[in-house]
Amino acid sequence: MSRSDRILVAAGGGALVLVAVAGWMLLAPSLGTPPPSLEGSLFVSSSAAPTPAASGAGGAGPIVVDVQGGVARPGIRELPAGSRVADAIDAAGGYGVDADLEAAASLNLAEPLADGQQVRVPRIGDAVVAAAPSAAAPGGGGSTGGPINLNTATPEELEALPGIGPVTVQKIVAARTERPFVSLEDAVTRGVINRGQLEDIQGVATAG
Repeated sequence: MSRSDRILVAAGGGALVLVAVAGWMLLAPSLGTPPPSLEGSLFVSSSAAPTPAASGAGGAGPIVVDVQGGVARPGIRELPAGSRVADAIDAAGGYGVDADLEAAASLNLAEPLADGQQVRVPRIGDAVVAAAPSAAAPGGGGSTGGPINLNTATPEELEALPGIGPVTVQKIVAARTERPFVSLEDAVTRGVINRGQLEDIQGVATAG
């Protein structure tokens, strides 16, 4: 074979190689191999998915309320956030045998509860006892007609005393149930009221 023939053969072989490479490049996208960037974007999307769930996991915590009065089991109750007055009464065992159902009808059972709130269900005789001092002891000062006795007053009457709040009322009721007070000073000695509260209620309250 002459030199010119060998050159032509070599040139023809090189052209075939170029055609084969070009054909492979055209056919390669049709093989369905996903580009690396696509796989990476899928990984990022799946890893970011739990973020909304995590942000929604921290809901409001429970609330604590004080249920008193005409319920089966008065006391502190822990309830889920968003609970209503009806839920608090139900958690305290429902209405007690001493509940004044007619007066309790004035309660808004659908009222939302707040943490630290007190729910009081009226008891039978609460209104009668509250009115009794005004009919007693003529000539007594004040709108109640006489001093309020810490041993017999209703929670409402106790809370109406100057300087006496709901927490102190609970302490008075619990202490007198255990042992009646012999005097106002006895209430101070037993840590039920402080000296300042004693001065506030002097003349409008009594004990013993």
